[in-house]
Amino acid sequence: MRALEHRIPPPVVALVLGTVMWLGARKAPVLAVPAALRLGLAGTLILFGLVVDVSGFLAFRRARTTTNPLRPAAASAIVTGGVYRCTRNPMYVGVTAVLLGWAVFLAVPWGLLGPVLFAGFVTRFQIIPEERELGAKFGREYADYRRRVGRWF
Repeated sequence: MRALEHRIPPPVVALVLGTVMWLGARKAPVLAVPAALRLGLAGTLILFGLVVDVSGFLAFRRARTTTNPLRPAAASAIVTGGVYRCTRNPMYVGVTAVLLGWAVFLAVPWGLLGPVLFAGFVTRFQIIPEERELGAKFGREYADYRRRVGRWF
């Protein structure tokens, strides 16, 4: 399974899952949820996800470290400020929230599998290998950060 580590960019995984969710929702019965509630919740989740995702990305840019998820060994710094005080992986949290908002918008119960599958895939094939590499590169500093801040929250 290590062959999949850092091979597929997480945005590609999210795009594929989002597309599969949409295609599947076209054939499935939609839950009877008032449109205002469904759209409001979906919009809130998507907006939250985008804000968290962009905040994480901008923090990496300010620190002048790599934003390429396929090359964590190229990291030149550990970013611990801003949104990184709440989660070690705000970009993945953000994308997961966007997929959750998409699932709410589609209003098909099985659509919730999309964000769950994304979180599972990213944890196994992106985050855990990143943690291994960052731990080897930054040692105690990264270990201390991991103790203070959760992987997802």
